[in-house]
Amino acid sequence: MQISISYHPSKDLEIKDGVYRTNIDGLFYLGFNHFPDNRGFFAEVGHTHKIEEVSGKPFKIAQVNHSRSLKNVVRGMHAEGWNKLVTVTGGVSFSALADVRPNSKTFGKVETFLLGVNGKALRGSLFIASGIANSVCVIEAPVDYIYCVDKLYKDRDPADDQAISIFDKDLNINWPIKKEDMIISKRDKQAVTLREKYPKKFK
Repeated sequence: MQISISYHPSKDLEIKDGVYRTNIDGLFYLGFNHFPDNRGFFAEVGHTHKIEEVSGKPFKIAQVNHSRSLKNVVRGMHAEGWNKLVTVTGGVSFSALADVRPNSKTFGKVETFLLGVNGKALRGSLFIASGIANSVCVIEAPVDYIYCVDKLYKDRDPADDQAISIFDKDLNINWPIKKEDMIISKRDKQAVTLREKYPKKFK
């Protein structure tokens, strides 16, 4: 299986202790403080005060969600009208994120990560600003995906929910699973491309 990952945290990307910028405005990688011993480990998976300092906006967690994805499952690309802090606590996920906000200076940019607890996966979290689309592609199953959001699901505006095609040619994501082997939802199969949703951006 060939996995092409664009993101690797480095000192030149670190903007605050343990917080790293990416090429998408509003997307940050947060490295773990990870303390293993013979019993297992303890990890600090995110600090909201650091997120607020680098984003310049408040981040108050209103709801914590947990999804589990099995072998060959691909979820995405999904964007919502809330900010979220995501952590893979089991398995390994290839996660592609794209800026699908039409008024963003980084519109159309893509960043890919290998997140999880095994091998070469990054043991860290992502802070994803509202409107950035993200995905989960299972490399080692099952993938347990925890995400903390700053709005209650029942209070969100459904009009902010977006699904962009994982096969969008403009995003050009090199998925590590063959298309015919993917397990994807009906919603994701029917998702539109950025060019279809925002044709004026491509003139």
